[in-house]
Amino acid sequence: MTETKSERRPRRDPSGRLATIGDLLGTALAGLVIGVVLLLIFESILALTRVASFGNTSGWIIMILPLWLFTEEFRAVGWGAHRIVVAALAAGFGVAVGMTVAGLVAPIFPALVSGFVGAGACTLVYCLIWFYGLRWLSQRAG
Repeated sequence: MTETKSERRPRRDPSGRLATIGDLLGTALAGLVIGVVLLLIFESILALTRVASFGNTSGWIIMILPLWLFTEEFRAVGWGAHRIVVAALAAGFGVAVGMTVAGLVAPIFPALVSGFVGAGACTLVYCLIWFYGLRWLSQRAG
């Protein structure tokens, strides 16, 4: 019988945070994809039952799983002002970029699609600022 070496994904450091930017981005984007699938199923059911027309729901609701991930990452860091500063900056820039991108796409596509695009941009920016900003401030602080 052959042995297979299995490495758990996503990798986590001893404190429980995701270890690499790839793990953080992959987990967050997987949460977005799950949110998209669930929202499309929900929208389809509403359209088939004629409760609402397809595409009018805001796509921003797909942020539920990434927000949960970001909350768990925030808790895993532990105490310190650096985590609050980085989370505030990441949230601010993420929302600003997401709203800008969604606003640029909104005249072309329905609210559902513009929300998807905005939520994706917000998640990407948040992940980058959170991961690299937190490590940079942690190194400078101690």
